[in-house]
Amino acid sequence: MNQKAKPNYCAGGALMLNPNLTTFLAVADCGSFNRASERLYISPPSVMKQINALEKHLELTLFTRTSQGIQLTAAGQVLYRRTKELAGFAAGALEEARRASVQAENTLCIGSSILNPCKPFMDLWYQVSQAFPGYKLHIVPFEDNHQGILAEIASLGKKFDFLVGVCDSKLWLDRCNFYQLGTFQHCCAVSREHPLAKKKRLTIQDLYGQTLMMVKQGDSSVVDSIRAEIQAHPQIQIEDTPQFYDMEVFNRCARTGHVMVTLECWRDVHPGLVTIPVDWDHAIPYGLLYAKEPPEDVRRFVSLIQDGRTQAEPSGGTHHAPHH
Repeated sequence: MNQKAKPNYCAGGALMLNPNLTTFLAVADCGSFNRASERLYISPPSVMKQINALEKHLELTLFTRTSQGIQLTAAGQVLYRRTKELAGFAAGALEEARRASVQAENTLCIGSSILNPCKPFMDLWYQVSQAFPGYKLHIVPFEDNHQGILAEIASLGKKFDFLVGVCDSKLWLDRCNFYQLGTFQHCCAVSREHPLAKKKRLTIQDLYGQTLMMVKQGDSSVVDSIRAEIQAHPQIQIEDTPQFYDMEVFNRCARTGHVMVTLECWRDVHPGLVTIPVDWDHAIPYGLLYAKEPPEDVRRFVSLIQDGRTQAEPSGGTHHAPHH
């Protein structure tokens, strides 16, 4: 079969049209039912049947048939011009959709919030980004809301590819995978006007007579170990906070003058609070959170980070993260 010149419209756009309109464009471009049939790889009777069906449906005569061939009628010329425009718009939409698809396939979405900032991920990304040519990062902000955080964790693999955060929560770990990067030490936070605010380091005895805010028991083994140590000192009163911290917990600490169990990495979260180390050892893991069933590129990223850290830390010792 002879190869014919391509029609004067985008095939991608034409494929999105009604099949009869696609045939109509081909007939108009070719000026012949037979040549259109060759271009469309269908029989001439099928071409004529589709054109007849289109004319009947539109109640218009689109072509005049003569012994010398076919020509567009006035109505056919208008339909041809507008259908070509429609095919062009359709082709543009298809190309935009394809670009969006490619971009989505080559983008890693990283969640970021005040308590779970994405900077640690960025530091890791630049170590291995050469293994992901063409990839871009998209930062997705989210709220630290104690009522909604579990839904955010469950969004890994949908809304986010990765979160970076402290994770010793059974409820979190039921909903995601976790790769530990290091640990953060628990501290205490007080308002800047609090009598303890000027101390460089606290002892348990410094907390006597204070109300200590901390998350409810049962979800974090590390926080539960702090509670067990505090409960050995009845001079300290414990106030349960929601299961997960959000800004309102920090605001309550500043407003009430209570002491709050916090983390060294959260020292700059609330400008009205001072974070002070304590003479105890209750480190909590932090690292990458990702979906239970991650896509291949997410698995590859974690594997590369794991291999790099294994080579850098052959002893497998705990990595203590710097202050943020």
